[in-house]
Amino acid sequence: MTQTAVPNVYASGRLPRPAPWLILAGALVISFIAFTLLAMAGATDGLNITGAVIVGALLFAALLFVSSLLIEGHRRAQDRLITTLVSAAFLVALAPLISLIATVIVNGSARFDATFFTWSMRNIVGEGGGFLHAIIGTVLMTLTAAIISVPVGLLTSIYLVEYGRGALARAITFLVDVMTGIPSIVAGLFAYAAFALIFGPGTKIGLAGAISLAVIMIPVVVRSSEDMLKVVPNELREAALALGVPRWLMILKVVLPTAIAGITTGIMLAIARVIGETAPLLIAAGFTNNMNYNLLEGRMQSLPVAVYNSYVSQGVDAQSYLDRAWAGALTLILIVMLLNIVARMIARYFAPKTGR
Repeated sequence: MTQTAVPNVYASGRLPRPAPWLILAGALVISFIAFTLLAMAGATDGLNITGAVIVGALLFAALLFVSSLLIEGHRRAQDRLITTLVSAAFLVALAPLISLIATVIVNGSARFDATFFTWSMRNIVGEGGGFLHAIIGTVLMTLTAAIISVPVGLLTSIYLVEYGRGALARAITFLVDVMTGIPSIVAGLFAYAAFALIFGPGTKIGLAGAISLAVIMIPVVVRSSEDMLKVVPNELREAALALGVPRWLMILKVVLPTAIAGITTGIMLAIARVIGETAPLLIAAGFTNNMNYNLLEGRMQSLPVAVYNSYVSQGVDAQSYLDRAWAGALTLILIVMLLNIVARMIARYFAPKTGR
C-alpha cells in the first residue's frame, strides 16, 4: 500500500497561518489566569483587566518572536516582531477614540430625544429643555464662516500655486503659516475687538463669532487647497496652454476640476476643525439661552459653548445639566461625522473619471 505524504508545515520554514492567533489566545489565557490567582491571593484589588491585557500582549510578542525564530529564521522573526509592535501601536492609538465615542454614546443617549432637538433652554432651570438654539447658532455661524473663508482661502491658494512668485508670495506663505499656529482664542479676541471698535464696547453677536471661525478656517483651507493644486500634473497645464487657452480658463476648466475632490475634502476638514471651537465663540458671540436667528443682533449660542456651560454651571438638578452636556457632545460628533460622509460623497462624485 502506498501512503499519502502529509506535508509538514514546520519543515517548510513557515508557521501555520492560525499560529499567531493561537499564540495570542494562549498568552491572554495565561495572563488572565496569573492575574486571577494574584487577585485571589489578595495581591491586587480585584482582577486587573488592563494589566492582564498588557502582560498578555507582551507575552504574545515574546512567544511569537521565539517561535518564528526557531522555525522561520531570524529575518522572518524580526518581521513578525515589527508587525506586532506596529499593530499594537495602532490599537493603543485607537483605544482612546473608541473609549471616547463609547462614553459619549452611553452618556448622551439619556437625553437624545425629540425634546432635546425642538426646545431651547429659555426659562429651564432643571430637567427638560434642549439645545435647539445652540444647534441653530452653530449651523449659522459655521456656514457664515465657510462662506467667508472658502473663497478667500481658495483664491489665495490659486495665486500661490499658479501666479505667486517673489517676495509677495513668500510673505503670504509666511503669514499663512503664522495664522495656522495662532491659538483659537486669539481669533476670538480679534473678532471681539474689531466689532467693539465698530459697534461699541461689549458687543457680542453671531457675526463676530463667524468672523473668528473664518480666521481659523482660512489658513487650513489655503494649505489643503494649495497641496491639492500642486498635485495636478504640469502636463495638463502645458497641454491646455499649448492649445491657446488663457491661464484663467485653464485654471477654471482643467486645474480646479482635477483637484476638486481633494479641495472639497480639505474644506470639510476645515469646517470640522472649527465647528467644535469654544473659546473664540464664548468671547465673540457670547452666551444665551434664547433662540436667535439673526447674526447681526444679540448674542448667539453654539453647541460647544452650551456643552461647556452645562458642565461647569450645573443647577439644582446637576444630573439634568450633565445629561444635556453629553447629548450636546454626541450631537456635535454626529455633525462632524455627517460632514465627513458628505465630503467623501462629494469627492467621489467630482473625482476625475479615469475610464473611457
